[in-house]
Amino acid sequence: MKKAMFAALAALFALSAPLAAEDHDKPEWSIAIHGGAGTLDPTMMTPERRAEYEAALQQALDAGAKVLASGGSAMDAVKAAIIPMEDSPLFNAGKGAVFTWEGKNELDASIMDGRDRSAGAVTGVTTIKNPILLADAVRTESEHVFLMGEGAEQFAATQDIETAPPEYFATPARRESLERMKAEALSALDVDTKFGTVGAVALDMEGNLAAGTSTGGMTGKRWGRIGDAPVIGAGTYADNRACAVSATGWGEYFIRVGVAQEICTRLRMLKAQAAFASGGQHREWLDQQDYAQGISDAVMAEVKQLGGDGGVILVTPEGHALFSFNTTGMYRGRADSTGMSEVAIFGGDVEAGASNTPDH
Repeated sequence: MKKAMFAALAALFALSAPLAAEDHDKPEWSIAIHGGAGTLDPTMMTPERRAEYEAALQQALDAGAKVLASGGSAMDAVKAAIIPMEDSPLFNAGKGAVFTWEGKNELDASIMDGRDRSAGAVTGVTTIKNPILLADAVRTESEHVFLMGEGAEQFAATQDIETAPPEYFATPARRESLERMKAEALSALDVDTKFGTVGAVALDMEGNLAAGTSTGGMTGKRWGRIGDAPVIGAGTYADNRACAVSATGWGEYFIRVGVAQEICTRLRMLKAQAAFASGGQHREWLDQQDYAQGISDAVMAEVKQLGGDGGVILVTPEGHALFSFNTTGMYRGRADSTGMSEVAIFGGDVEAGASNTPDH
């Protein structure tokens, strides 16, 4: 079986080798962000509301791009991009997080460095203004990867992490969603037209990758439910050998598929197989192909096949910033050192960045 697979790869590369002569400039740095994916209808969004979201996305994108353009690290760029979205009531992260069944705002976040695969994550915190900063402190200032609830907040106090009172996170729109859910016996999917999780992935000038994700979870969540956002390998993953991924969507399915690491692993294995099959002769050609988009779409199709919705952003070591989502829209943006800078909301807004996965 393996010999047949390698032979097929070798034949493919032999037939396609002439394409390797084409030269493509690689970005020195690259970044992608998301602010959630879901059932988004352009006719239901006013021009003013759309402009508000686009401005918020652009602000976050610019903050991360500024770090990278000045020679900063991918890790710092990811935090710089996520913090404005955590501070905005437009997104389900930090201020503007959804309510649990009991009427609380519980926050989750995770972050990962592709250089050494160090990672930090927190779940169920209620007073941390920017959970992504606490997740990074867990990564750098503790011997652990994942802290929860009261313990995570006790650790935050030792690190001078900024806190905020519970009322800071509460917004009228999110409270209305919870009240409607209870009054009409609806599910979280009925009141959450989008999964407002935020995230960022980046490649810096040193060739290092990083990823981060932050969320308030799902409206009306109960019994200490935890989604994919704080789970390393499901909602967040970064590996300099493959890619950096941040996910948003129906967390239970993303956990079952292990979406973030699954995408990175498939990319890494494809590169290894290609190098073996061709003797390393077609690495440059492979870098110019759209295989990262294909792999991302395939993993998201698997999520959809199981019954899940959502999307991912990713950046590759070659500087490709990509999106893949199986919903009708995804709040997203990307920028790189070649001058590209764009934000989008609905499927097809940015043709090069829209997934081939069918909308539904």
